[in-house]
Amino acid sequence: MKTDTTNATFSLPVYRSDALSVVNGANLGDPLSFADELVPSDVYRLAPQVQMARLSVHPRNDGTLVVAPDTAAGSAGAQLHLDSCLTFMSPDGQTTEMLILVEVDGDGGVTEVYALPLAAMQPRTDYALVTIDRDSTRARLAELACVSFTRGTHITLANGAQKRIEDLRVGDRVLTRDEGPQEIRWIGQNTVRAVGEYAPIVITAGTLHNAHDLIVSPEHRLFIYQRSDALGAGRSELLVRARHLVNGSSVYRQDGGFVDYFQLLFDSHQIIYAEGIAAETLLVDPRTRPALPAELAETLSAGLNAHGHKPHMAYEVQESLLDRPDAAEILRRASTR
Repeated sequence: MKTDTTNATFSLPVYRSDALSVVNGANLGDPLSFADELVPSDVYRLAPQVQMARLSVHPRNDGTLVVAPDTAAGSAGAQLHLDSCLTFMSPDGQTTEMLILVEVDGDGGVTEVYALPLAAMQPRTDYALVTIDRDSTRARLAELACVSFTRGTHITLANGAQKRIEDLRVGDRVLTRDEGPQEIRWIGQNTVRAVGEYAPIVITAGTLHNAHDLIVSPEHRLFIYQRSDALGAGRSELLVRARHLVNGSSVYRQDGGFVDYFQLLFDSHQIIYAEGIAAETLLVDPRTRPALPAELAETLSAGLNAHGHKPHMAYEVQESLLDRPDAAEILRRASTR
């Protein structure tokens, strides 16, 4: 399989199609399927004790998605189609959105349908299909893929001053790890329900030498320098996803209510300092491009095509090395301020 190595592989927590089936409606007894086969008002139920699996996805420069080699679900190299965004309503009036991804074989035949719920779903609960949206799927995936800081996060400016992210403006000069002072090109902001994959990760003060809590989106990658290779990654410089450090105490998922997310875009992908922790800025690739205003994407298209060509892009640590409750403490002890 040929991949575009400058684009970041990411993983999504999904249910396979047979985890959800129709218990009342036109498709009675059928598992969840893609948009053409769905019928509004059908009622679905999640199978008891079903487990989610991580679907590893690699975006190509032509906008297509393929299953990445380290996946726990799907066949590596198979193409994925973003099919639709579904909205379900439970008996208490709560709505749950779900992205549908379809895996196809070389002949274009459907081999599996995956459900990515954007809020937690419960077994023994009826979910009535309310809407089927084929137009906003890429935008919703982009929202998940855009690394974001939360309101109140202190960002280090070029002169060393600390400024809350909501007070930053386009053109402000921010200190970057690799290229010194750089001007902000664009600032994005959105407010979402802090549930499921949208719930932010809290890295409590002191966990990674941070003076205050750092609260970021789950896929946000932090840059950590180890004095010694404590994790066995084979290098001292690491990029670590925030969700991989969750231990329920010093690093935890903040579920509930709403969260204000902010995205910082520079002319190239940068490592900046947030609450004293080195953290990445928005990476523009086929996943995240739909989140940019159309006029900005067009204006910056030539420069942004090379957004991923940075040495630090090769430093990401696989989840398997971090699958331990003391991972954050190991990194704290091994790292320098």
